[in-house]
Formats: sequence, C-alpha cells, structure tokens
Amino acid sequence: MLRGEPIVRRFWRLALAALLAFAGTHAHAADKVELLNASYDVSRELFAKINPAFQAEWKAKNGQDVQIRQSHGGSSKQARAVAEGLQADVVTFNQVTDIDFLAKAGLVAADWAKRFPDQSSPFYSLPIFLVRAGNPKKIADWSDLAKPGVQAVFPNPKTSGNGRYTYLAAYAYALRKNNGDHARAQAFVGSLLKNVPVFDTGGRGATTTFVERGIGDVLITFESEVSAIRREYSKASLVVVYPSLSVRADFPVAVVDKVADRRRTREVATAYLQFLYSERGQDILAAGFNRVRNPTVLARYASQFPAVTLVSVDEVFGGWDEVTKEHFGNGGILDKLIAAKR
Repeated sequence: MLRGEPIVRRFWRLALAALLAFAGTHAHAADKVELLNASYDVSRELFAKINPAFQAEWKAKNGQDVQIRQSHGGSSKQARAVAEGLQADVVTFNQVTDIDFLAKAGLVAADWAKRFPDQSSPFYSLPIFLVRAGNPKKIADWSDLAKPGVQAVFPNPKTSGNGRYTYLAAYAYALRKNNGDHARAQAFVGSLLKNVPVFDTGGRGATTTFVERGIGDVLITFESEVSAIRREYSKASLVVVYPSLSVRADFPVAVVDKVADRRRTREVATAYLQFLYSERGQDILAAGFNRVRNPTVLARYASQFPAVTLVSVDEVFGGWDEVTKEHFGNGGILDKLIAAKR
C-alpha cells in the first residue's frame, strides 16, 4: 500500500489490477481452442491433411489457433467410447447407426442428420477388393469370395463400419443374383463368412492381417483406403478389383452437442464440419480417393473413380433402423451366420 493512500482508493486499485489480470489471462486463453475428433479406424491420413487446412483457414478468419486431436478406432467402438465419456467435440464416422446411437444416448441432437447438407454426409465410399500380385485366385466378384479355398479378410461387422458395409454389399449382391431370395442370400453370405480366417475390430487391423501377416487372398475395404494401402505397401504389388455391385457407404458427421456446449466449442466444431463441404475440403477429400458431393470437384477427379453399380441401404434393406434390427441386433441374422461359421 502506498504511504497515505486511502483505504477505498487502495481497494479499487487492487480490484482494477485483478480485473486486468483476469482479462489478460482470458484473452490469452481465447487465442487458442482445442477440438477432439473421434473418427473411424482408417481415416488417420485423411485428417492429417484436413486438419492443417482448416486450422490455417480458421486462423486467417478469426485470429485463433485451433489444436485438433484425433481418436481413431472401429466406428462402433468409437461411438461406445464417446457414450462412455470420451470428450469428443465432433464425430466423423462411417455409418449412420453410430451417430444414431449417440443421439439416443442424449449426446447428439436427434435431428443431427439435418444439421448439415446431404444428410450430414459430406463424402462417401464403397467396399472394393484388394488381391495379391497376379490375382492368383482369379477373384473378380463377390461370388468368388464364397468358393472353397478362398480366404476373405475384412473387419468384424459387429465393431466396424468397414465390416458392416462389406457384409451388406455381399448380401445385396446375393439378393440381386438370386432375384430377391433372402434364404439364398443368407446362405451365400454364410459361405463367405466361413472363409474369413480372422475378424479384426477395425479396418486398420484387417489391413495388417492381410498385408503384414500375409493372411488371406483378398482384402475387402473402402475404395478410399485402397490408394493409401498400395502406396504404403508398394512392394507387395497389390491389385485393385472392382466388384460388379457395391453399397454406397455414407460417412456421416455430427457435433457432439453435450460436449461442445460444456466446452464452449460449438462455433469452431460446427465450422470444422462445414469445412468438409467447402471446395477446399472437398478437394482434399477427393484427392484422398473419397467420393464427394461437390460436382465440380468430383468431375476434377473423375478418372480415379471407375463407374460401379451402387445401391443404398435404404433401397435394399429399408433403412438403417430396419437393417440394424434384422441383421446387426443381438440374435439377428449376422449373429446366426457367425454362429454357424464356428
């Protein structure tokens, strides 16, 4: 205290100093914000390119640094982790059911699919095949995967969106081939499942099993992942095979409302997902072999996306609610076919 300073003046001087100190600390904190993106297993390389581009754009517009952390795993496993407390501000999954799961848990808005364009799916892919050099088993279509002596590798449909879409694509193919006969379609998928030597929990694990461990004759994975696999394992001389039919795998996104509101990150979390729809974001996605919604960008990359007959979950299976109840729920068709596999 200054000599002779009145008590009241001293009080206000100290209060002002404290206020200025708080304001300075608060302003410093506001210079930075952190997001956690919980994503599917094989999206690491994709977001390693998306995140710096968004960070630069946000910094230029708002003068704020964004630290983006990533969490990766099987899509359904990630959804359970978020429901159990993983503090993700946004989720970028590879199947609708996993965000619906979070909506039912009260973490994501019930109308999440209407929050962004295209049912909150800024890009999509499809299951295709990777075979070993020379394609020694002459694999050309789904029918070849059910033949004796052919081992098919893909992740567990119970824990992975990658595996779930593989299952649905094989089932859709069998339905078309058998004029809508579900009994024959199930018999076909059952034969295919018996040819699966091991079920990994996610797409990255399945890739490791196929390439590094040398197990299996064909890896079924997303088209968007194939280029990165071939680049990483160039010495393996893997060959891409497009089946005659596949299922469109929409990759949905959502703000985890409960987390974003508590952490006060809603504005930047929303902008982060909106960036995926921007021309810059769509260009990065397409360059990573994801099929995008922007027609101009898609045309720019048309040469890397061969034409293939695509069907949707809605048109073949009646929507995700129906397919989840009938195929993927406890005691559903998938469980019965896996039990028969044993």
